[in-house]
Amino acid sequence: MAGATAERPAQAGRLAFRTQGLSKVYGEGPAAVHALRGVDLEIPEGELVVLLGPSGSGKSTLLNILGGIDRASDGAAFFRDEDLTAMNDKALTRYRRAHVGFVFQFYNLMPSLTAHENVDLVAEIAPAPMPTIEALDLVGLKERASHFPSELSGGEQQRVAIARAIAKNPTVLFCDEPTGALDSKTGVGVLKALQNLNATLGTTTLVITHAAATAAMADRVIHFADGQIREVVVNARKISAEEISW
Repeated sequence: MAGATAERPAQAGRLAFRTQGLSKVYGEGPAAVHALRGVDLEIPEGELVVLLGPSGSGKSTLLNILGGIDRASDGAAFFRDEDLTAMNDKALTRYRRAHVGFVFQFYNLMPSLTAHENVDLVAEIAPAPMPTIEALDLVGLKERASHFPSELSGGEQQRVAIARAIAKNPTVLFCDEPTGALDSKTGVGVLKALQNLNATLGTTTLVITHAAATAAMADRVIHFADGQIREVVVNARKISAEEISW
């Protein structure tokens, strides 16, 4: 896959995110749900990180707080040296617009727009976007740019969603169950696209998944349970996405 975007290697030793005692409680009293319970975490810039854990373990809550779309109940979360938990709504909006790309389980594409037009929706509001056709090329869909979602497979639609997220040139990419609606073969194609983008662009990439085998392709694996981090594993050797099976 070609593309004229210059590689953006991570700065050695720099942290993309760190959290201190990060907690999130939904509701009050006996019905309160403790989604995060004092999470302390460091994520180096440029890594591909996989978050594993059962539903309700706190993975998505963490991503939402780091992505600036939810607020912590207690503790602190930092992007580089910026305190996300101290930002007001306007500052969080600027942070999301300048730095964050999101990919979700369901593609959320506009059915009446082509792949190119769907990616354009985000590129038009980003401060420094890459050319739309380049974003599609990076996920292997340059030749499908004029196709509508109904003319694309599930895996291709998810890759359009990834192209839409990266077209804004984000510093960080958050992927919440990006293969959850796909079969294993198609899912591997999506993971390959994410792995290639991480290597090419140097974008810090966090992937939530239930597929434990995906952990082997990550730089770092964070295991969640009951709103807490149970274990962090740094892989000495990563495998390619093509080697994954589940």
